[in-house]
Amino acid sequence: MSELQRQSEMLVESLVRAEVKDLHSYHVPGSSGLLKLDAMENPFSWPGHLQNAWFDKLKEIDANRYPDPSASGVNQRLRKLLNVDVLAARANTELSIMLGNGSDEIIQILAMTLASKERGILAPEPSFVMYQMIAKFVGIPYHGVELNEDFSLDLNAFLSSIRAYNPSLIFLAVPNNPTGNLFGVNEVKAIVEASKGLVVVDEAYMAFTGSDLLPLIAEYPNVVVMRTLSKVGLAGLRLGFLIGSTVWLNEFDKLRLPYNINVLTQASAELALDNYHVLSEQTESLRAARSELTAGLQAIDGLQVYESEANFVLVRCLQASAREVFTRMKELGVLIKCLDGGHPSLKNCLRLTVGKPQQNVQMLTALTASLVELSTRKSSV
Repeated sequence: MSELQRQSEMLVESLVRAEVKDLHSYHVPGSSGLLKLDAMENPFSWPGHLQNAWFDKLKEIDANRYPDPSASGVNQRLRKLLNVDVLAARANTELSIMLGNGSDEIIQILAMTLASKERGILAPEPSFVMYQMIAKFVGIPYHGVELNEDFSLDLNAFLSSIRAYNPSLIFLAVPNNPTGNLFGVNEVKAIVEASKGLVVVDEAYMAFTGSDLLPLIAEYPNVVVMRTLSKVGLAGLRLGFLIGSTVWLNEFDKLRLPYNINVLTQASAELALDNYHVLSEQTESLRAARSELTAGLQAIDGLQVYESEANFVLVRCLQASAREVFTRMKELGVLIKCLDGGHPSLKNCLRLTVGKPQQNVQMLTALTASLVELSTRKSSV
């Protein structure tokens, strides 16, 4: 070891916060040469005419100039798409949209603005891992409330936790990730009414369900709704957004880093929102493909299949190790998500992203072959 490296390690040991040293980096596995069905991405590309329009738009960009700091073009299109002005008029209030570099940045801004050592974050578990990770990043307490065995919300336990911890922030992913199920509207309202803090309804997968909780922001003063364009086909743009009372968003905007939405993302998102019907058609196709995939999974012996309102399906391996199934499927050229070990209630669980019909057939074939092979290998021992 060089003297420079030794000194660097000593500085790291003395300066880096202990809770940060205990963390592990968010791991994204390589997918080269594999059918990638592990990250809830839309598998469809833009049609040719839209790609050509995109290239033409990008040619007009001055990359030497800073982007519009408020991304006003994107903001205005989102307001129109979501009928925010209609909702604001109905509630006689002022509503705003704040854009983030993915939903992760918005979660971090919310945590930095509201939570403290005394009043932290509360969320169901298992749910989106970034709620807990970001709590650790910013050094605030996090409390998880276990879901029921079928992943439904344990409302009594949740209300008890609100009384016990008095959190500044509550996150509710609807549909929930990684389980794919919805929480009832009345359950969400009960949590909102019991909370003295802010309730963030995370609707990242709202394009794949009939649920729509956005009207809650016009009904309750302590609700904001978070959404993203990642799941509808724009994951590469990293664009999340928060909708809520202007009173709230003015405070959050103080912590948003300048120019957080770059010029390429702004131009691309503007074009996509102008042609949102294309993305809607794709998500409708994925909803149909989800139904076919679910039926195919239910026909496989040794799997427990959970109903999903998102663009993925959660399954539990009943007679095989999920980790071994994951590894064998990867060897067969299909990458999915192994959730085993992420949370006790996800033991032997796999999460399968919904792909194009033929991709789903390939995934089902690899899954079936892996289960049969592992079962044969086990019985021959």
